[in-house]
Amino acid sequence: MNWIDEGYLISKNNYNETSIIADIFTKEHGKCSGIIFGGTSKKIRNYLQIGNKLHINYNYKNEGKTGYFKVEILKANTPLFFDDKKKLMCISSAMSLVKLLTVEFQKNNKVFENIEIFFNNLSSKNWLKHYIFWELNLLKFLGYDLNLENIVTSENINNQLKYTVKSSSAVKQVPNFLVDKNEEDINFDTLLLGLKLVTDYLQKSILIPNNISQPHSRINFINILK
Repeated sequence: MNWIDEGYLISKNNYNETSIIADIFTKEHGKCSGIIFGGTSKKIRNYLQIGNKLHINYNYKNEGKTGYFKVEILKANTPLFFDDKKKLMCISSAMSLVKLLTVEFQKNNKVFENIEIFFNNLSSKNWLKHYIFWELNLLKFLGYDLNLENIVTSENINNQLKYTVKSSSAVKQVPNFLVDKNEEDINFDTLLLGLKLVTDYLQKSILIPNNISQPHSRINFINILK
């Protein structure tokens, strides 16, 4: 049995000396794993970069058994950022979240389209702000909407609007841009605060209840920003 699709390479690991096992998030079949024979060869290894968009032909003999991919490059996204370590690590962080949070062979067009949006935003001036919203949208499309607009409390302090969110144990400041969504010039510390808020939500609502660890690539990405 086989099918043809397109998708983004979200992870890869060596299978043997000449082949790799890859995870690809596809348009019509969701996340799927398979072997790419010859994946370490000079002929194709250069375009097997995490985040690249591929045309794939997937073959498998039995349901539940690992199949194999034949792949061709459709769009080389990642090489555009080879000279920017922070953006490369951002790509790794984003793709690792897609791998971690999605279900095998479960189609999700919104997630697929969100990956395309991610790469479009990565070239913009405000790429880090866009990435924070990208993570929030990813969580929303997977059923974990934070709904900040509905849970924050607003207060005018010294003629400045401030947002906070209360839990049973603490009161946390919420950066205005996450609620108003219309700020352009946001200082770096405020962006980090926004990323931390998303991290806290991710940990508390998804990872810890499911006994899952945060991807190392995301931790490394946040650390390099500090």
